[in-house]
Amino acid sequence: MTALIAVALLLTAAFATLAALTRDPARQAIVLSGLGLALAFLFTTLQAPDVALSQLGVGTAVTPLLILLTVRKVRRPRAGDEPDRPAPPDRRRERR
Repeated sequence: MTALIAVALLLTAAFATLAALTRDPARQAIVLSGLGLALAFLFTTLQAPDVALSQLGVGTAVTPLLILLTVRKVRRPRAGDEPDRPAPPDRRRERR
């Protein structure tokens, strides 16, 4: 049983490190899902099935899904938006 806990801890540490080092938010959400799965496995090995089930639902599914939907909404251009152009110069005349 101790070896199983050590494997679960190493897996959790690896996913946590990978999540911290990932730059792209969409990929980070996927890695976060893996971290939630590793934590659920760790909690199961530590004989906390209720916490594992909560982590499985929230940490593996809901949180990454909300992050992915937010990233999608932020990155999506609105209808009628033009591609990035420089702002027009200020046309007001200076008073002398």
